[in-house]
Amino acid sequence: MFYISKIFLFFSSSGFWLLVLLCCGTLFLWGNRLKLARWVLTPTVFFLLIISSMPVGHLMVSSLEDIFPKNVLLQPPISGIIVLGGFMDPIISETRGQPSLNNAAERVTAFLSLAKRFPKAKLVFSGGSSSLTQSWVREADKVEDLLKNIGFNTDRVVFERNARNTYENGVNLHTLLRPKPQERWVLITSAVHMPRAITVFHKLNWYPIPYPVDFRTRGKGHWHWTFNMKNGLQSFDLGFREWLGLFFYKILGRTKSYLPKQRQ
Repeated sequence: MFYISKIFLFFSSSGFWLLVLLCCGTLFLWGNRLKLARWVLTPTVFFLLIISSMPVGHLMVSSLEDIFPKNVLLQPPISGIIVLGGFMDPIISETRGQPSLNNAAERVTAFLSLAKRFPKAKLVFSGGSSSLTQSWVREADKVEDLLKNIGFNTDRVVFERNARNTYENGVNLHTLLRPKPQERWVLITSAVHMPRAITVFHKLNWYPIPYPVDFRTRGKGHWHWTFNMKNGLQSFDLGFREWLGLFFYKILGRTKSYLPKQRQ
């Protein structure tokens, strides 16, 4: 199922389909199939125009980011703090011999900040390899190296090294930590990813406190007309991937609902 999902995500990329359609339209033009070329290229250009000038991707992302409050007031006691992987590229880190963080680095900075605020809390990182070809390079190993390099005491941290996706994050951590109902856990991940992560944990009857970081938008009420094809496609792909993930996680029985609900 993991390999199928990775292949499916590749084919769900807007960039892939835009390239296919542009190539097909060009071939039809050179083959003097003008009617077919118009039917292929016109909606392709229209889609690019809409994505580049209207806040389609922004609304898809912000609707997920707005589900949980952005400023969480945490009060002790806190039993544990969990941060999900996805803020480091383990392949580049392995090749270059130094940590390579991506644009979700707020996950680890928030993790370190909360670790300082709650020195008695158990600290947990979950992240293995999502690569189809170099699965032996684990993000957890690279994160451990990063924390050691900045002088952080990694003896405090439990590293879960086998999770390859959000579902395995939840299942593996539940098996490893065996959380008790009275314990108060904090879950850190990107705001747009938080709904999918929380629904997985809720399926396991585990209700951590969401601590969203790495916001990509200012919210549904904050957008303006612009023309930026790169940002439009990136935000569209990000939002589409998360909404698609929520849909398929529900269909596959990995969650109880399409969107997270309050604990009953």
